[in-house]
Formats: sequence, structure tokens, C-alpha cells
Amino acid sequence: MYNIIRFWANGARRVVDIGLTLEQAQSHCKDPQTNSETCTNKAGKDRTRKTGPWFDGFSDTIHKGRRRQ
Repeated sequence: MYNIIRFWANGARRVVDIGLTLEQAQSHCKDPQTNSETCTNKAGKDRTRKTGPWFDGFSDTIHKGRRRQ
């Protein structure tokens, strides 16, 4: 199982989805809307304006102390 993690340029990170297959995680991260440099939707642009550069990645590691928000 894989988790989607949002990473920011300032070093912050947040788990945004959990329990995905490898194929689902790869598909999510290939979407242009999951990166501040390529997103075109309002939500992504607003996030970039408020929090700075970001991108979604995935990991098969459970991050202790992190929870889905």
C-alpha cells in the first residue's frame, strides 16, 4: 500500500491519501494538477499562492505521527 504525500519547498509535508495501490499512486502523481508548476485549476493555484511551491509524491512507508488531514 502507498500513501500520497504533499511536499512544499519549505520542507513541510502532509499525507493527503492513504492505502493506494502502486498504480493508483503513480496515476495520481502523473496528473498535472498535483504540482504547483503544472496545475491549472483554482484550488491548486490558490494553494500555491498561499503556501508556495508544492508537489505530490508517494511512499510505501507509513509516516508515524502523521495522519490524513
